[in-house]
Formats: sequence, C-alpha cells, structure tokens
Amino acid sequence: MAIVFSDTSGGTGIFQQALSLARVDSTQWPIARVVNSVNNWHDFVTGYAIGADRRFQWDDTNHTKLPEGTTALTSGQSDYSFLTDEQGNTIVTLIGVSILQDSKYIPLTPVDRNDPLYDPSTFGQDSGTATEYDKISDNIIRLDKKPSATTSAGLKFYFQRTGSYFTASDTTKTPGVSPVLHRGYVIASAYDIALTLGLANLRALAEERKREEENMIRYFAERGQDETVIMRPEPCVYE
Repeated sequence: MAIVFSDTSGGTGIFQQALSLARVDSTQWPIARVVNSVNNWHDFVTGYAIGADRRFQWDDTNHTKLPEGTTALTSGQSDYSFLTDEQGNTIVTLIGVSILQDSKYIPLTPVDRNDPLYDPSTFGQDSGTATEYDKISDNIIRLDKKPSATTSAGLKFYFQRTGSYFTASDTTKTPGVSPVLHRGYVIASAYDIALTLGLANLRALAEERKREEENMIRYFAERGQDETVIMRPEPCVYE
C-alpha cells in the first residue's frame, strides 16, 4: 500500500505513523525532524538501488524528467562535467555519453586513458571527432578528441541521480519507490525518534528497521522476474 507523507485526517501518513510507533507527539518530535529521517532513509534506498539494480537503472518515480540531458560540445574543449540535471538534482553517476553526428546521437565508448593502449599525456589533446571518453571521476569525462567546432546539444548524457526529497509542507507525496518499500520510511523515522530520545522501544524498532532493510535488499535482488537465468563459463587463467 502506498503511504503518503502526511495525512492529518486519517493519521495514516508516514509522519503520523512514525509518531504513533515511537509513542510521541508532534511537540516532542516536530515534522521537520521526520523530514530529515525520511530523506536520510531515501538516500539509503537510492544508493542501494543504484548499486544493485544496474540492468533496470532505477530512478525515483517522483522525478518529472527522464534521467538524461544534453550539453553543448564546445570547440577546443575535451573535459566536461555533469553535476546536476536540469531540475537541480545531483547526478550520482554517469551511465553513458553520446555525441551528435548527422542529426543522430552516436554512443561513445568508455575507456581508461591509463590503459597501456593509451598515452594519458596526449589523450584528449588532438582535435577531431570523439569516439571514446574517459571518466575522470563519477561526473567528469574527457573526450579522446577536442571538437573543432561548437555544437549546441552536441553531447547527450545518461545518468543516475539522487531521489526526490520531502519537505515539511508535503502531504500527498509518496516515496518514489515501490509501495512495498514504503513502510521502511515509517520504521526508519520511528527508529530515529527512539534512538535520539532514548525510548524503551528502541530495540524493537531496531529489529523492525533491520527487517525493512532485508525486505528492500530482496526486492532489488528479485526484480528481474522476466529474465531467463543463463549459466556462462568463467575463463580460467593458468600461470
């Protein structure tokens, strides 16, 4: 069941359920603190999803734009950084880059300029049409060739990003993950309350929090139900 952030009429929101489980009221634990707990747990879920769900390339369903963007290809420039998307969300990692050629985006090949096949001192120094790129960090790349002309939206990049965060004014907004994971936001928030205030139900909530974490891990491990499992041989290297 999907759980909204705050439901003042029915008391079934994340905020209301967290206070009820911790046995405190909004004076003892105001909504802003639940916002912090929910967003911290959302970061935890997001980080796990990005690391565990590479084929599905998870993205928060509350985002209104696709996890892709474009930037200008600038004459004489081989280094490009991608820090935020067009809505200001932090880009966690790039998963692909394409270059505009003849009105079509052609995928560039990711390489490591420190590989013996390349000279790191000259990688990205010559002019020409890029076919490869090297990740300098999670959000910065270097093209193997400097473009000789500036092209608007000449690069298209694909990424994974932080989730859509909650604010104290949110009401009907739900976490941008499967509803089967929503209870985890309630438990994580109640656990933070009990931990901070030293409540007697801390141990019970810690056990519930652990169960919700295990539930999340199972969820992302079992999403590929439509995929056929294939056994492939692993090469052995004899020295």
